[in-house]
Amino acid sequence: MAKWLKEVAILAVLLLVVSACSTESPGSDNGEGSSSEGDSDDSVKVGLSISTLNNPFFVTLRDGAEAAAEEAGYEIVVTDAQDDASSQLSDIEDLLQQEIDVLLVNPVDSEAVVTAIESANTQDVPVITVDRSTEGGEVVTHIASDNVAGGEIAGEYIAEQLGESGSVVELQGVPGASATNERGEGFHNIVDDMGDLEVVAQQSANFNRSEGLTVMENIIQSTDNIDAVFAHNDEMALGAVEALQSNSMLEDVLVVGFDATDDAVAAVEEGTMDATIAQQPELIGENAIDAVGSVVNDESLDEFIPVELQMVTE
Repeated sequence: MAKWLKEVAILAVLLLVVSACSTESPGSDNGEGSSSEGDSDDSVKVGLSISTLNNPFFVTLRDGAEAAAEEAGYEIVVTDAQDDASSQLSDIEDLLQQEIDVLLVNPVDSEAVVTAIESANTQDVPVITVDRSTEGGEVVTHIASDNVAGGEIAGEYIAEQLGESGSVVELQGVPGASATNERGEGFHNIVDDMGDLEVVAQQSANFNRSEGLTVMENIIQSTDNIDAVFAHNDEMALGAVEALQSNSMLEDVLVVGFDATDDAVAAVEEGTMDATIAQQPELIGENAIDAVGSVVNDESLDEFIPVELQMVTE
């Protein structure tokens, strides 16, 4: 009997201990506690496909987008297509597989990117294009400088400086890119109406500085009758400056670029470049993230959100 009472007493003590342990942190391991932590399922995930980060303009655009995304509390995943259209298609497919909420695209090629944008459309992922537009697919909005207007500004400046008479070289960007088409369109809107202002050479240098140098050197070999150079971006303009310098022609040739990158603005200040059309890549990136906020909140957006341009000449 005594032995039985002793066993009952021990059992009672054990039950008290277990009960005490279970009440130390109530609900600490239940389903409600784990699901309420961080609300990570409600966070916004943004994919940003950049044409190339070898161009400082797009580095600044990316930085602007990343800073704005951090401030908004969004996750952002950035890919670099390195100016290869097929790589960009693969990049975008990878981003879509990561279940992004909104896709930002800076196309390498405005026509080639259509397939990727249509893939995003099929998966109900809203698409926003930045700096360069697309030839097809459904896009919520396009955020960029007015490239046609920028080309016109460059054409007007060159025409004014040359007295509407002279020989001009045009260094074009990546074939098929909207920026190439639009900047060229604006430029020719001006110069083609002036009979004494002639474009004596126009060739792509793919928005690349080293290619700008090589292409300009080849043009110089074919003609030394050059009064001005209009490059569709600053990288090519800076390459042209090197070619002109090495051939002792820079003092006699007007050089105008596009983007107002740090190197180009420094070149304008030094006098090795005459002018550049100032875009605001950081603001383009910031505006893209603002547009993401409008998309996720079901707010309407204009089809085109322009970012102001200006001429830098000193």
